[in-house]
Amino acid sequence: MLPITNCRTLLFIDSSMTPPCVVFGGRKVPTSMDAANISIRHLWITDQQVLAALLCQVRAPEENTMMARLARPTRGTLGAIVFALALGAATTWAAMTVLRPPEDPSLSAPFTYVAAAEGTVRADIMLNALAEWQPVPVGVNRAQGVVTTIAVAPGDEVAQGSLLYSVGMRPVVVAQGMVPAFRPIGEGDEGSDVAQLQQLLADLGFYGGEVDGEAGPATAAAIKSWQMTLEVKQTGRVAMGDLIFVPELPTRITLDADEVFRGATLTGGESVLRGLPASPVFTVPVTEAQAAMIPSGTRVEITSPSGDIWDAVATDQVRDSELQTVAVGLTGAHGPVLCDDACGQVPVTGVSRLSSQIVTVEPVTGLVIPSAALITAADGQTAVVDEDGERVPVTVVTSARGRSSIEGVAAGARLRVPAGETGPSE
Repeated sequence: MLPITNCRTLLFIDSSMTPPCVVFGGRKVPTSMDAANISIRHLWITDQQVLAALLCQVRAPEENTMMARLARPTRGTLGAIVFALALGAATTWAAMTVLRPPEDPSLSAPFTYVAAAEGTVRADIMLNALAEWQPVPVGVNRAQGVVTTIAVAPGDEVAQGSLLYSVGMRPVVVAQGMVPAFRPIGEGDEGSDVAQLQQLLADLGFYGGEVDGEAGPATAAAIKSWQMTLEVKQTGRVAMGDLIFVPELPTRITLDADEVFRGATLTGGESVLRGLPASPVFTVPVTEAQAAMIPSGTRVEITSPSGDIWDAVATDQVRDSELQTVAVGLTGAHGPVLCDDACGQVPVTGVSRLSSQIVTVEPVTGLVIPSAALITAADGQTAVVDEDGERVPVTVVTSARGRSSIEGVAAGARLRVPAGETGPSE
């Protein structure tokens, strides 16, 4: 018995049998052979077996001694059979592999079913937002001496006539005006700074005359009345260090703690008063990959120090090549002031870290299924497979975190999903 091993299943040509047989898988298939004229009539292959049938005409031994001698297969004849079988098997296998249509994985893979149900699809990133006040210089000290008291705390709102601090037990007061204090003011003086002083006295109820920038007797009398409330000597003349004019009041301010503190010595000319803007600066430091998911206009929910939610939107992105980070700017969702009238909750000094939720996919409520249930046809159409094995075209409203909100099927419809891919819960 001679083996043929060029096939996918081991074959044997059993020439001792009458008639000879092809043996495969332990089974013998009778054949008809003519050693002088061998032809293969049928040859086919499947994934499970190889079957070869040799249908030949055999001459009777008694008809011709020479032909009878040839009826016994020779080594060369068996080689021809082996070659023919191998070549035919390879050719047929290649043809079937190329021509067989590809299987639809959605129909052949192991699967289970899920029901389309009402739900919400959204995606967000939890990060820390940074809030930092950026005060700007608004006033210069002109008093000289030792600081004896501090009357304001960082972030306090001050108005006309608010006491800031005292030097040598003499109060230093804030007033509104574009012209800084640069001289003492008393009866007979004229100018814009005089008008600013008259407006202060009028706002405090000490002066009822014209705010004309000319200090007359009425202005001097109003100064004395004001000095009485400050418990200083009533001279009718304002010392240069008694006032610090700032452009706008009321405003939130902070004193430069490096310059103004109890016991500090002031010589005049120090930039001691800083004004706070309407809102601190809010940013979110992120990586490059995270920045790609936060385009301008992305909604951000910031948890305030008191637990309230401040709605914000992402704006510009500033990259730090040294730290390899990106600072995403934030502004108010309903206006430029992100924290509205609650900005006082943010400490004036240092950087505050506030929990923030960056909404990368806006919430969408509707029928929700695992994204793994979606298939895409060759024409680009998205569909699902129902429990009857039929494809149903659908429209994907949004997708996030392995879940998709779709339109095109009824609530409760059972849809096919690859086994183990039921998707994350909401």
